Amino acid sequence: MLIPPVDITRSIASVTEVQPSVNTSGAAASEDTGISFKDTIKKAVGEVNHLQNEADKMAVQLASGDIEDVHKAMIAMQKAKLALNFTIQVRNKVIDAYQEIMRMQV
Repeated sequence: MLIPPVDITRSIASVTEVQPSVNTSGAAASEDTGISFKDTIKKAVGEVNHLQNEADKMAVQLASGDIEDVHKAMIAMQKAKLALNFTIQVRNKVIDAYQEIMRMQV
């Protein structure tokens, strides 16, 4: 079985393609594109939920013997685990920022 090597340049290229949009009026970029913070969070949580559901489905297939490639199941489970851990860390940072703002004296 041939395992392809990890191409780090492809990963970096996808990150460098993201360009911040600059609004000439000085307003936030999300107002210009019409995408709200709520929609962004909802989309991100939906993607994490999709990964979790996919990992659960693969785990059931693995347990029942329906899946031949164990690697795909393990990769799906690890993707779901990493996405959930990342979401939890983002939530913790948001809560810390909120608490810090609440401690500020005006």
